[in-house]
Amino acid sequence: MSSNKAGRLLFGTGGVPLSAESRSTEAGIERIAELGLGCMEVEFVQGVKMSPEVAVSVGELAARKNVVLTAHGPYFVNLNAVERQKVHMSKERILQTARIAALFGARSITFHAAFYLKGTPAETYAMVKRHLQEVMNTLRKEGNKVTISPEVTGKSSQFGTLEELLQLSSEIEGILPCIDFSHWHARTGKANSYQEFLAVLDQVEKKLGRRGLDNMHIHLSGIAYGKKGELKHLMLPDSDLRYAKLLKALKDRKATGVIICESAPYIEQDALLLQRTYRELP
Repeated sequence: MSSNKAGRLLFGTGGVPLSAESRSTEAGIERIAELGLGCMEVEFVQGVKMSPEVAVSVGELAARKNVVLTAHGPYFVNLNAVERQKVHMSKERILQTARIAALFGARSITFHAAFYLKGTPAETYAMVKRHLQEVMNTLRKEGNKVTISPEVTGKSSQFGTLEELLQLSSEIEGILPCIDFSHWHARTGKANSYQEFLAVLDQVEKKLGRRGLDNMHIHLSGIAYGKKGELKHLMLPDSDLRYAKLLKALKDRKATGVIICESAPYIEQDALLLQRTYRELP
């Protein structure tokens, strides 16, 4: 993270803002800067389709505009797949994301790591850990320092509870969780009060120390959910997520890093709402 942005909580969008001139990453960075936001997540959800040359120029633009970048890897990742080829391709997709993200100076990349399928949580954890350790070994050999941040997931069928990701982060160097507070609320039906938000942050600090709170990669959005968890993303004012209480907890614990807004449909509107709410806190 650029030095003048270190030690702060930055707000931005998951993908190019709707009001950008075009759907290109460059137009997105320009618009983020115009809006006075601090970060943007580059979405590779349908595959990593950016050339190394473009990645370098994207990084130069982001540095000029003082916009911190993260990346979201493809959706087609399951490190617990039964078929070996699917696991191999999942690892390749994470590696591709990390390699391109490193070229544009991303601080971290996130992705949904796995599904339990027929495995127990413990069996799935062992598989995910083994494969992510191999991914990290490859990246470190290449000199790639991008933080790998598997995401807290919103459905009970998906690997990615807060506890699982904190454990992974404590066991594999270079991994920190991407905490999607909306997913965690949808998944648990709880985690929606000031005290519960504080409890999550204290859990992070207990497991990972201050570095866990000093380098946060957070996802936030309005969310609709049912018995099995997440149904769809909404705008924050249309959801029951008590985002102002979360922002207060983050401020009180002096958390820093990035908050990527994934509300639908108007992502930049909610990113600006979050930034404004945070800055107005006493």
